[in-house]
Amino acid sequence: MKEQDYLDHLVGVFGHPAAENPGVVIQEAAFRDLGLRNWRFLTIDVDPGKLGDAILGLKAMKFRGINCTIPHKIEVLKYLDKLSPAATLIGAVNTVINDGGVLTGDNTDGKGFMIALEGAGVDPGGKRVVVLGAGGAARAICVELALAGARHLTIVNIPKDLALGQGLVDTLRQKTKVEVDYVAWDGKCRIPEGTHILVNATSIGLYPNVDDKPNIDYDSIGKGVYVQDVIPNPAYTPFLREAESRGLKWQSGMQMLINQAALNITMWTGLKPDKDVMRKAFEAAIS
Repeated sequence: MKEQDYLDHLVGVFGHPAAENPGVVIQEAAFRDLGLRNWRFLTIDVDPGKLGDAILGLKAMKFRGINCTIPHKIEVLKYLDKLSPAATLIGAVNTVINDGGVLTGDNTDGKGFMIALEGAGVDPGGKRVVVLGAGGAARAICVELALAGARHLTIVNIPKDLALGQGLVDTLRQKTKVEVDYVAWDGKCRIPEGTHILVNATSIGLYPNVDDKPNIDYDSIGKGVYVQDVIPNPAYTPFLREAESRGLKWQSGMQMLINQAALNITMWTGLKPDKDVMRKAFEAAIS
């Protein structure tokens, strides 16, 4: 007799807004390719202030795990039972694993970013890096860059989030060996001379605000600077168009997204997905 098992294994993403998040496309493509016919990835819009309710629902419905994106990567910390060493150092979580009601927070953003850099042939060791933003993704990226031997980090963030930016600077100074400074992003920002890598780790340019770009002096970006965006949708942002118009090497947030999603799938299922399958599904969805 055929096995009667129709129980769905639920994972997904909590965010606000969430409609533009393409995680479902790449995750479910991987599930199908792995033969995980009962696994489902749900895209869920959770309002700020309602994350605690969403976590209760996650436990009640026995979700296997969840991703957290803007604006929940830091707020979710208060609802978790345990943190991985990476999440503890970063101070932000993008991946939650539910093990029988025990919630463990981890962070794959920075690891996905570093794999993307390696794929582009970029070694941050000894380099000077400018990171725009100080939120969850920026925190993960800065920590991983510091651990990979970056020589100097400049963190640029809006004045209203001074405490957030300063907290990141303090963590980097106390826990890593990287030199770091903080620049209040008040008006058009110049990119310091001698910068090797420029990262947009903000949500600027994310769908539906596809015409927005970070307020920086693009003429101040030096020749030979490598430019990385974390925005996956659209994959080709105005920020990257500016980089390309100046003959700079660049990469979109697509590969970072796929890398971190692949790590998430392994954490949830124990299986290693085919990233080529995930990339092709993503490209088909946004083309």
